[in-house]
Amino acid sequence: MQNPLSKPLRSQLENTVKAARDVAEKAALAALHQLGVGDARLPEHLDETRKALRRRLRAHGRSLGDVKSADDSQVLTHLKWEVAYEHWHRMLFARFLAENHLLLWEPGAPVTLAECEELAQDPSTSLGARSGWELAGKLAARMLPQVFKANSPVFELRFSPNEQRDLENLLQALPTETFTASDSLGWVYQFWQAKRKDEVNASEVKIGADELPAVTQLFTEPYMVEFLLHNSLGAWWHTRHPGKACPVELTYLRTLDDGMPAAGRFEGWPAELSTFKLLDPCCGSGHFLVAAFLLLVPMRRADEGLSAREAVDAVLRDNLHGLEIDPRCVEIAVFALALAAWRYPDEAGNPLGVRVEMPVPGIACCGLKVAASPQDWEALVPDDAPNAAHLREGLSRLHETFAQAPLLGSLLDPSKANKGDLFAADYPLLADLLGQALASERQIPLFRDEEDRWELALSAQGLMEAARLLDARYHLVITNVPYLARGKQTDALKKYCEHHYAEAKSDLANVFLERCMALALPPSPADRCGEEVGRGAVQIVMPQNWLFLNGYRKQRESLLQRFQWPLLARLGFAAFDIMDWWAFGTILLTLTNLKPALDTKLLGRCIPT
Repeated sequence: MQNPLSKPLRSQLENTVKAARDVAEKAALAALHQLGVGDARLPEHLDETRKALRRRLRAHGRSLGDVKSADDSQVLTHLKWEVAYEHWHRMLFARFLAENHLLLWEPGAPVTLAECEELAQDPSTSLGARSGWELAGKLAARMLPQVFKANSPVFELRFSPNEQRDLENLLQALPTETFTASDSLGWVYQFWQAKRKDEVNASEVKIGADELPAVTQLFTEPYMVEFLLHNSLGAWWHTRHPGKACPVELTYLRTLDDGMPAAGRFEGWPAELSTFKLLDPCCGSGHFLVAAFLLLVPMRRADEGLSAREAVDAVLRDNLHGLEIDPRCVEIAVFALALAAWRYPDEAGNPLGVRVEMPVPGIACCGLKVAASPQDWEALVPDDAPNAAHLREGLSRLHETFAQAPLLGSLLDPSKANKGDLFAADYPLLADLLGQALASERQIPLFRDEEDRWELALSAQGLMEAARLLDARYHLVITNVPYLARGKQTDALKKYCEHHYAEAKSDLANVFLERCMALALPPSPADRCGEEVGRGAVQIVMPQNWLFLNGYRKQRESLLQRFQWPLLARLGFAAFDIMDWWAFGTILLTLTNLKPALDTKLLGRCIPT
């Protein structure tokens, strides 16, 4: 792992991000009011360009969950959050890129923030920006089209000069070390959500789709991430390459008296990493994914003789997958993984840099809102499209499956919801057909706002990737699960958990443990005798109280009968450095998807924090 943030820098970043959210939300609301986005009537002072922008913003707000009333007024809550977040984080990401010499004016030509200020003064090079920070944001957006959508109306809003200056001053005050530390991006979103988290907890409302991302977001400590990966990927290397040093120091690898890894040999995993697949189903800001990337790249270089560039591309293409309920976290995770790839050193020790041909990180949002009816989705398909009926059926089933996506996220199980037949076509065919519909989107005669239809198309595209990842199975499922007791959940969430995960329903963490086991590859016959070898493994960070509370007895018995427990590390209380408002015992648990033999041993290790 690289250097984490020091505590003083972490505190400064926390204060800065919290202040930035207040400023950005105030600025966003003022800009939306100026256009009358929430008003029932169209303001008379708007010209045609701003009228069109108002329509697009209203459509975008509805796709996020803002409700339009019968009198045509519209709530602005979700849109305000979105505008504030996107504007601040485009600036923030631009500084991350600039401080790592990765903010490009053109391929191979990085620019500094000072140079952006100079370029912004010349209309021929300003790209329409009014300041160097705005230009830097535009360059960052150009480099990260998966994060900052080019057609989003959010970036056509401009904050007032005073509030824009306040944001710039906050960002400028952060020291350079903040942007070169390995875990800064992970802390950013937790700090952004801190005020919202406090508000929700103080209100004592039941936790549903709007509250889940803020309440359950908890950045995983670096030592937890390293311990789990060292005792899975590290254990794999140790058993596949006896006597050969791992290209990464395995600080936390635990071994038995005979020298074998305590977590097991992972016999069911492939002999080569080219076919190994890892999923973080609650990936947050990408901490596990980035750490796995930094292990897998040197491993594949040493194991397969790849160059640094070849190994980086291979790991992004073959190995890493992530799902997250919150689209804002998805943006950070994509950026964090891309930044790790761009900063990775080549054979001469120089960063590989930004490359257009680099594979896009395999991360998708499984919490996108489905605001339209199934008929609206089906209408995305032109009547003369190839296999139109086929595509409409696929979109209809996608709609049905993901109607509760903002509440359930990775708990959604397409195979269960559709009895093993998610779509009449396989995923590649449906994705191709959906792409045809999206390509012709702007030419379809519309019966509703064009902006509404475009938002629906983008949602369908994002959910398609999430559905593909949810339907796959993985060698390693690794995550820090969300913690939420049943008594704090909305009725809809409680009902779903009770129906699908009755033995684990008491806490969302235990429900996710069951879901993770379902996402892991099942056992497979391995030899002529037909003996099975566990292929999939699950590693999670979760509370430890369920190991002894009576309410979890049935789940404990079931898990002990169904799976092997090769390693359980008890961390004790306050294992998270920032956990000063609650305290519970935390464990790092490894399970493998194989029934235990009668002589199976459970090894528990205590780790001082």
